[in-house]
Amino acid sequence: MFSRFCSLSLVLSAFLTLFSNVTLADEAQVLSSLKKALPQYEVGSIKFHQASGLYVVEMQAGPTLHMTADGGYFVAGDLYKVNGTQLENETEVAKLAKVEALPEEQMIVFKAAQEKTHITVFTDVDCGYCRMLHNDVPALNEKGITVRYLAFPRAGVGSEAYNKMVSVWCSEDPKAWLTKAKQGESIPENKCVNPVADEFNLGRMVGVRGTPTIILANGSLLPGYLPVDKLAKEAGL
Repeated sequence: MFSRFCSLSLVLSAFLTLFSNVTLADEAQVLSSLKKALPQYEVGSIKFHQASGLYVVEMQAGPTLHMTADGGYFVAGDLYKVNGTQLENETEVAKLAKVEALPEEQMIVFKAAQEKTHITVFTDVDCGYCRMLHNDVPALNEKGITVRYLAFPRAGVGSEAYNKMVSVWCSEDPKAWLTKAKQGESIPENKCVNPVADEFNLGRMVGVRGTPTIILANGSLLPGYLPVDKLAKEAGL
């Protein structure tokens, strides 16, 4: 019995080693093909999707691709799982999970005293609807909704809005200065190591097209402003 168990273990170990080597070789082929075909994009990550047999490639500031192991074919867009009569957008779920996984330390967080849920908001200090949403933060907190802000300067990295948001994130009191910025006040210039560009790029990757874009705790994406009661209902309260 012990001998048979050892033999089985050796076979399994050999199979896993072979599979790992093949996977690494396929990843190299996928990466090589993409660099030749799409040199304008930088590859963010490559992961093997075992159920479909395709490689999921996230391009930085670009589309998500699903590519064959030989690097000869790919489709751009979302991958859906067919579950009986239901469809699950696995690509969107994976993208939005990246938002949920971010540490709150790099966000500007307005915490509810008795938190029941939270929303994560991609925001721009110069956006009118973002200012409307920010005015609602006390009412949202009162309902038990924590509001967590990520930076999304719509004009891009290096823009005036970007510089304002860097100054907010680098200030001695980001919550207070975010509120002042959204009230139209001038912000003293501050510089530091900050997450603003990374958050902007993350927003583009997950499909943010405008601000505010709201991510619920369950991973659902809501594009645009919603009044307090309607937003609370969407958040499950």
